[in-house]
Amino acid sequence: MPTIDIEQTRNQARALLDSRIESVTNLVKTRQRITDLREQLAEAEREDRRAYVRATKDGWSPEELKKLGLETGAAGRRRKAATSRTMEPDTPSSSSEANAAQ
Repeated sequence: MPTIDIEQTRNQARALLDSRIESVTNLVKTRQRITDLREQLAEAEREDRRAYVRATKDGWSPEELKKLGLETGAAGRRRKAATSRTMEPDTPSSSSEANAAQ
């Protein structure tokens, strides 16, 4: 039976673990970016609501703003529609991802 070099085996094991750690590190960075962008979107939506209220207080009617393409809560409606599409559990991509995870 051939002799096993412990140091070489350890180095190979570390290399395998390093690649796994790298992939999970990238996943964490991506998830954090998503969280940061959601927070930025929420802040932008709050600013949008405040600006809309200011515009109405300055004399713009909701009908006038709508004619200008500035409906109230337009960003909120788009966001809710996008969320409902991504939450469907039986989409082909989510079921294939679930199978791949097992």
